[in-house]
Amino acid sequence: MDKRLVSLEVENFRSLRKIHLPLGDLTVLVGPNGAGKTNVLKVFEFLADIIRTDLEPALNARGGFDQIVFHGGEKPPSSIRINATATWTTHSSRNGPDEYELRITRTRRSTGDVLSRREAFQFKRPQGRGRRITISGQQATVVNTGATGGTEDSIGIKSFSSGLSTLPRLHGAGGEEVSAVADRLASFRVFDVAVPAARRPARISRHREYLEDDASNLASFMLMLRRTDPSSFEQLEEDARRALPQLDSIEFEYPANGSNEVVVVLHERGLRRPTPLVDASYGTVRLLGLLALLYDPDPPALTCIEEIDHGLHPQALEMLVERLRDASERSQFLIATHSPALADRLRPEEFVICERRDDGSSAIPAVSLADVRRIVQASDDLPLGELWFSGALGGDL
Repeated sequence: MDKRLVSLEVENFRSLRKIHLPLGDLTVLVGPNGAGKTNVLKVFEFLADIIRTDLEPALNARGGFDQIVFHGGEKPPSSIRINATATWTTHSSRNGPDEYELRITRTRRSTGDVLSRREAFQFKRPQGRGRRITISGQQATVVNTGATGGTEDSIGIKSFSSGLSTLPRLHGAGGEEVSAVADRLASFRVFDVAVPAARRPARISRHREYLEDDASNLASFMLMLRRTDPSSFEQLEEDARRALPQLDSIEFEYPANGSNEVVVVLHERGLRRPTPLVDASYGTVRLLGLLALLYDPDPPALTCIEEIDHGLHPQALEMLVERLRDASERSQFLIATHSPALADRLRPEEFVICERRDDGSSAIPAVSLADVRRIVQASDDLPLGELWFSGALGGDL
């Protein structure tokens, strides 16, 4: 996958006092509860909300600056910083990536606290040229540089609006490139199967069906997948049989109260009649929701999944990791887990250890990739989960 998020830097966002996280096609955050894994996912939720609603509403939805700024240390920090590098625009590369940085600063005054923001976009241009957009106060400054000189333009902007939400509406002056970044960030999703909702009948859409972030339209999405991409549906069904040995096939029924709704039913060996998903086990529903996600033909740029192993039998994890790698050719995945069984199936470059320091801040990664590889080699290639759980890769379990 050519276009991807390369790295994330965060300062003073919740427990993320200062982290630098390289991101591959599949990145799995491994650590105990409270280590900060969820807060990494919340950074992406925050950025996506800024694009959908703007900076002030996104902050207010989280209780304001005080609620999301790092709470450790002797005094509260005065700023929050988020920096993302990626290869999303036409001329970007790993050696010359796109870069976006947001800094939110709180200034204490006798009349009350004042919040301000500063943003910066850096884009690679053809033939060594570059474009940098800086947003501060009520002004966005666009600087184009090249071998023979450069140009500078200014654009008015509301004092606490974000360039991510404003500049894509403008023609020229970098709006097209900012739009490319914003479209990618806005598409990020945090996926979590809401089992009660996924069990229920789903309304059949006449338009292209997209899997909801909570899999609440699981039945209609799977029906759409069978109709539009039969080979992918067959592979999904085969994966489900691999994890659920009693399963024969996945079918669909239409409730008597209306043909515009559909339910998933499972045909299982030894049973006289099919099992509707409403009667299936918690783990079965979660597994089907995750498989539907991994066979999504039109995925977002990045999918985040928290505690992906929750409710799943360990025998399903091997297959799930294989499918994650396959799906990561179309979409990046950022996974959070504290399961040694899942970590056992990972490669060192997919594995990021998360720990909580005594000052309340998160160490992410707590062990460098080079050290992980060295420890694995010294242990005669023991599985990563076993090394982590034993303390060889860190002390916090």
